Amino acid sequence: MNSEQLEGKWKQVKGNFKQKYGSLTDDDLTYTEGKFDEMLGKLQEKTGKQKEEIKDEIASW
Repeated sequence: MNSEQLEGKWKQVKGNFKQKYGSLTDDDLTYTEGKFDEMLGKLQEKTGKQKEEIKDEIASW
């Protein structure tokens, strides 16, 4: 799954991330166009997971 596909799917799954990882804020889950990798870095910090793990999790939802 490429970044464009992940960005499109993200809109569908960000609520699931907020439920699963209670420490995430709306700011953590918001990104502007072209900043998806930056947001993944924030998620990596907050969840302790690798970027690929996060991408896989998004893809599975």
